[in-house]
Amino acid sequence: MQIIVGLGNPGSKYQNHRHNIGFMTADAIADHCGVASKWKSKFSAEYLETKIGDQKVLIIKPQTFMNDSGRAVVQAMKFYKVPVADVTAFYDELDLHPGKIRIKRGGGSGGHNGIRSMDAHCGKDYRRVRMGIGHPGDKSLVTPHVLGNFAKSDHDWLDPLLEGCAEHLPLLLAGDEAGFMNKLALRGGGNNAAPKSKPKQVSHVRQARQSKQSIEPSGPMADMLRKLLGK
Repeated sequence: MQIIVGLGNPGSKYQNHRHNIGFMTADAIADHCGVASKWKSKFSAEYLETKIGDQKVLIIKPQTFMNDSGRAVVQAMKFYKVPVADVTAFYDELDLHPGKIRIKRGGGSGGHNGIRSMDAHCGKDYRRVRMGIGHPGDKSLVTPHVLGNFAKSDHDWLDPLLEGCAEHLPLLLAGDEAGFMNKLALRGGGNNAAPKSKPKQVSHVRQARQSKQSIEPSGPMADMLRKLLGK
């Protein structure tokens, strides 16, 4: 069995946030497999079991809020005896252009607290599918950008991307990461062709983390923002 994790925040009022693109991917996969009505609750998560190609797959959406995502995932890993190498996480990435996909194993969290939680609870050697949501261009706009809904125009790249992830997931499960990315590029969901060499990236996430105290409101609103961002 392999585990597919979509990261996001639970609740209908957050479902269209850019921060929830991982949840959206999990939903798209479930819909493509014809099991979208079969979500169950366990492991502090919503989950379902299905078969993709010849692979048994558990799809999971942690319901713990972003900063505690790993607690839900590790419960599922232990129950099904799935090693960390057979876990794949889909999540939002500020440092990638909207619609771009990059895949890696291990490494740092890049400032993403859902990934930081998974690293702490599950270990680091899982597949990470970083899904670009773009940077707003100014660090003071990062929080409302991440915790804002996708714009109507975003669906020109978002919908093909989600559909492509669902359709071509068998390639990813088989370990053909380059093939998966190239199939997404052909669908027009973003410039996702597998790079010949790793590009050098400037981390806007670190800038955002350094600036959050100055841009977030105080009081109850600040507490809610920290919970949603996993701070």
